Amino acid sequence: MHEHSSCCSTRKAANKPACSSVARPVIQKITTVSAAGTPDACCQDSSCSSGDTADDEGELPGDGQRFSWQISGMDCPSCARKIEAAVQRLEGIDHARVLFATEKLVVSAQRDIRQQVEQAVTQAGFRLKSSQGTTPNASFWQENRTIILVSLLMLASWLLSSVDATSGRLAFIATTLAGIWPVGRKALQLIRSGTPFAIETLMTIAAIGALFIGASAEAAMVLLLFLLGERLEAFAAGRARRGVTALMALKPDEAVRLRGEQRETVAVDALRPGDIIEVAAGARLPADARLLDAFASFDESALTGESVPVERQQGEKVAAGCTSVDRQVKMEVVSRSGESAIDRILHLIEEAEERRAPIERFLDRFSRYYTPAIIALALLVMLIPPLLLAAEWQPWIYKGLTLLLIGCPCALVISTPAAITSGLAAATRRGALIKGGAALESLGSVRTIAFDKTGTLTQGKPRVTEVVALNHADETRMLLHAAAVESGSSHPLAQAIVAHAATLNAPLPAAEGQRALAGSGVEAWVNGRHVLISAPGSVSQLDAAQQAQIAELESAGKTVVVVLEDQQPIGLIALRDTLRPDARDAIDQLKSLDVHSVMLTGDNPRAAAAIADELGISYRASLLPADKVQAVSELNQQQPVAMVGDGINDAPAMKAATIGIAMGSGTDVALETADAALTHNHLSGLAAMIRLSRATHANIRQNIAIALGLKGIFLITTLLGITGLWLAVLADSGATALVTANALRLLQKK
Repeated sequence: MHEHSSCCSTRKAANKPACSSVARPVIQKITTVSAAGTPDACCQDSSCSSGDTADDEGELPGDGQRFSWQISGMDCPSCARKIEAAVQRLEGIDHARVLFATEKLVVSAQRDIRQQVEQAVTQAGFRLKSSQGTTPNASFWQENRTIILVSLLMLASWLLSSVDATSGRLAFIATTLAGIWPVGRKALQLIRSGTPFAIETLMTIAAIGALFIGASAEAAMVLLLFLLGERLEAFAAGRARRGVTALMALKPDEAVRLRGEQRETVAVDALRPGDIIEVAAGARLPADARLLDAFASFDESALTGESVPVERQQGEKVAAGCTSVDRQVKMEVVSRSGESAIDRILHLIEEAEERRAPIERFLDRFSRYYTPAIIALALLVMLIPPLLLAAEWQPWIYKGLTLLLIGCPCALVISTPAAITSGLAAATRRGALIKGGAALESLGSVRTIAFDKTGTLTQGKPRVTEVVALNHADETRMLLHAAAVESGSSHPLAQAIVAHAATLNAPLPAAEGQRALAGSGVEAWVNGRHVLISAPGSVSQLDAAQQAQIAELESAGKTVVVVLEDQQPIGLIALRDTLRPDARDAIDQLKSLDVHSVMLTGDNPRAAAAIADELGISYRASLLPADKVQAVSELNQQQPVAMVGDGINDAPAMKAATIGIAMGSGTDVALETADAALTHNHLSGLAAMIRLSRATHANIRQNIAIALGLKGIFLITTLLGITGLWLAVLADSGATALVTANALRLLQKK
């Protein structure tokens, strides 16, 4: 019964205004949020209406100001690391991080360092977006002109060499110089910004070295293949980000606001809670809003993955980005600017990138030592045979240059983030939000899932099934007094009692001094009498017959509350929650994955047993929040555990579990505490998330095998003199392309 008594005093956590979110989904060039969170420092946009402390960028280390920029020109996650390295070297920077999925740079600093950061990013070869809006998309020619030019020069050089070898050699040198200019310039920028061992540096050294030893045709081919590989990598990265950019585009830029009989078109950022808006048939909602019409159907597939339109009744809330299917509707805005469902998901996606998977962090550290080691090995290959064994210089210099290209760690470094980015995007498209690579990795290891009952396994909308008067009390009067005590509570059981009393068509008496009693119930004064609604286990005044009645009701899977007036029992109210339609199927799917399920509930053991038996799972009942934490901790000692819940009282247990999963309809506290969320509210998404996590693990292993396997093969063949420079580029660019393509398969994972 604790679930009733403890939650009667709680309310859903109010959404805090997030000032720096106002620019979503199109974030402008620069925003700043002071550590103090004062209104003046907080708001860079007139549409920000609150000075509440809000850090849209996540919890960055340091106590200084937060700044953020949009960045373009990133082809892969390794580009994000290069920008971080360039910015982190600046004096006064506490922390810098690049969110690759949303192309955003977030910096924490002790002072205004905007100019220095912008210079550092530009010097590293990347572009900041205009402060007046987003940078227009580059044309096909702008994106591919270097590749087209080098390809044409390569073709001309080949044709010329077939006519005259000397002229052909000069043409290949000219082609190499044309191709090396953008690559070498980028390498110089990266060296200055603190990334000396980038692939651009290795390519430049290899191409120049090839020219010096007379391998001009191979030098030109190396650069062409490299440029093609980079372009393919950028295309694949764009595919992986497409789910996020599509989400950012879900909200329209403008909305139709009603002021009396007048209609006015306003920017979405100008909408405030309480505004009345009009949404045409086929149009998307600009903000979270409550339906004012009697009913309407909405396509929610973009957010939930549910393909069938959902019919909403008057007063129900509909998320931003959903589409009105068949009619024009009037709605009342309920979300502030930057705080709609889409904005929250984007914010969580950004936060997720900080929570990188352990294997990804390991590979990043590994690559810092791997690349210098490869350069040292290449130098040894160039120098030792000629100096110690009197071998010819040219063949061994050629082999050393080839090793430089083979040793590039690009494919290895991208093997994990490419798979994780694809996995997270695939989950988001199917209505499951996973907060980062660490959470995605943990999901695959889960062997037990602990469920809250009310609102998780059940629909959280119980209804009154029996009302029993005790000690000759008047049944109607008893029910009205109980409803008066429960009025105003957000707990499902309380709302069910109030709703049932409303069917009597009688006015509720006034209740005074309403107070929740932790662990037992709720009390108030009604018409001068003390009325207490409590769990049966906390009532000592019940006789044997009354206890038998309660036992009979509870054995049928019902939750029973006792109504006492002036310390004497006057009635019993029995309520029954119904299972979610997909609960049984979800449990069966988890069993097929060898995942054990257990229900942790504050409800009475008999009601819990009825639900557990229906689902075929084990249970623990009559648990306080602290008991749930203890139960999860005990299970966690045996094997990795996921905790699924929706209420404030579930948040501690979620935190104690290996991974916490929140229902999308849950409280803000539960959603913020959780490592993952089922935005579509379907329990079947649990098995899908675990399958996706395991598939991502397998994909990462495959990618690492591809990256290291190709390098190993070409390393041996190079030392044996079988392969040369252009095949070495295939070992790098080809492996990167294969790894990225393999990761993109996760987007199609069912």
